[in-house]
Amino acid sequence: MKQKIAILTGGGDCPGLNGAVKWVTKSALDLKLAEKRSVSFEVIGIANGWKGMVEVDPDDPKSCDRYLKHLDEETVRTWDRYGGTNLGTSRTNPFNPKNDRSEKVIDNIKKLGIDALVAIGGEDTLGVAYKLHKSGIKTIGIPKTIDNDLTGTDYSLGFDTAVNVIMEEIDRLRTTAGSHGRIFVVETMGRHAGWLALHGGECSGAYIILIPEHLFDMDRICELLRERRGREINYSIIVASEGARPSGQHEFLRNGKVDEFGHPSLGGIANYISGEIEKKTGFESRPLVLSYLQRGGTPSAHDRLMARRFGIAAVDMIINEDFGRMVSLLRGQITSVPMKEIIHKLKLVNVNKFYDTERYNGRRSSIL
Repeated sequence: MKQKIAILTGGGDCPGLNGAVKWVTKSALDLKLAEKRSVSFEVIGIANGWKGMVEVDPDDPKSCDRYLKHLDEETVRTWDRYGGTNLGTSRTNPFNPKNDRSEKVIDNIKKLGIDALVAIGGEDTLGVAYKLHKSGIKTIGIPKTIDNDLTGTDYSLGFDTAVNVIMEEIDRLRTTAGSHGRIFVVETMGRHAGWLALHGGECSGAYIILIPEHLFDMDRICELLRERRGREINYSIIVASEGARPSGQHEFLRNGKVDEFGHPSLGGIANYISGEIEKKTGFESRPLVLSYLQRGGTPSAHDRLMARRFGIAAVDMIINEDFGRMVSLLRGQITSVPMKEIIHKLKLVNVNKFYDTERYNGRRSSIL
């Protein structure tokens, strides 16, 4: 018996996606493993995430050529070496109440003869996969988000590489900061969860780290900066998550646009903090928004390893018919969790455990 596995990547791109696609494909098509199985597989990739699943016309060969990609071991052999996603991605929401196209997706899946669908993404992408599962489609999720805010798993693809990018960029920034005696405010991604800013700031030695989980006071930041100048240090690095905000204010919006999942585009916190520092202290300050740089580049060793482990586990779950679940890393072990448990339940930084609210930085004690 042969089954057809479809794979798609949704939401923002990041390193590790191609590796996960590779290892789903290689594990499904492995000839030695196939000898021990009662089922064999073919694998196809869906172009442009849920958008491809919406727009493909199963009855039109040209449309199928555009949106469907036959995957074999030779095709994906080198994919894990590269960032981004070779399948393409989108933020399309088939269940968007303003334009519900979920029935078309379900119909396309059935017409294409897809037996199992592996969705690689964050809460939004996997939320769609869960809704499809409730409608009778056999889905498996693989966690991906550089924010590392998916509950039910200790790790999501892309996080380690993004932290390394932040560290490397701040390392470069220090030469200019030191040469000019400036304060730099580095804005990272992180809408609701501060993991990226916290880990990136900690490993790069940032003086101040601001996260969405704890409101900050601008006067306290200026006080900390004055104290540092008194120790004959002529520059400082501040790392701020895009979702961080001062007491009494809302999060900063880049523009008025909202994506299909209802998320506004955040941005502007670094500009605000930098301007307030100059106004209140007279210290020279500059904002730097890392933006999409955090998503780019080749995957780190850890992301390549986790992509492999997640991809292999996804095929195991298909064989075991563990549908409606997401591959997970918990306490160092690969396992799975129901997708219904990860929807609308973001994994936030435990401020009491990991954050120093006086220093605005990571805690300097580990055993509580």
